[in-house]
Amino acid sequence: SGTVFFANCNLRCLYCQNYQISQNQEAQLKNSVSPDRLADIMLELQSLGCHNINLVSPTHFIPQIVKSVEIAAGRGLRIPMVYNTNSYDLISTLKELEGIVSVYLPDLKYAGEESLKYSDAPEYSRYARLAIQEMYRQQGDLVTDTSGLAIKGVLVRHLVLPGDIAGTAGNLEWLAGEVSTGIGLSLMSQYHPSHRAKSCPELSRRIEAREYLKAVKTVKALGFQHAFLQGLRAPEVYLPDFEREKPFDA
Repeated sequence: SGTVFFANCNLRCLYCQNYQISQNQEAQLKNSVSPDRLADIMLELQSLGCHNINLVSPTHFIPQIVKSVEIAAGRGLRIPMVYNTNSYDLISTLKELEGIVSVYLPDLKYAGEESLKYSDAPEYSRYARLAIQEMYRQQGDLVTDTSGLAIKGVLVRHLVLPGDIAGTAGNLEWLAGEVSTGIGLSLMSQYHPSHRAKSCPELSRRIEAREYLKAVKTVKALGFQHAFLQGLRAPEVYLPDFEREKPFDA
């Protein structure tokens, strides 16, 4: 996946593992690029053999991204676009992406108003659910090719938090009942108490095996057809350091 990380974020989660670029103004100004340069980056990723262009936290750069995709497509970009979002998106924004994005990769973080305590996102659950329904209207269930690569559809991520802060069962029941069990579902165990999480007692630890296994049982009981599960060492593998040249190389 040819990931392109965008600086800043509209959630500002206490536990953000990408806080070095999502909540650090100095880092945000350090690596600015023009739409033309972004188009070149997309083409470079394609030439390296990446299967898609994965736009991470892109919501606040949609006009520039659309312009970059138009430029890159004119220069030969052919691989799918992935919209990798926290789902705190407006439907009007998502409609601007119809016909451009092939795979939507949204988070579904909270089932209730936990977002007011742990993220700067009033009514997160309402907006995220409306956004995911719009994504599903555009692209539908997850479609993979013969080698298992996603080429179209929606793949929802849910991060299991300590003490069931995220309301896992409620989120999964809504997805199964109001969207589809044919969408992709990534159930993540990679929570790590990053950034300011250690100052919040309920967020200051990793999840326990029993907490994740309870969530796995819910996924199975609800009948999701495309479920991707993580091992319990995921917090060690997926913890980036954006001060390194290669942030995900431990």
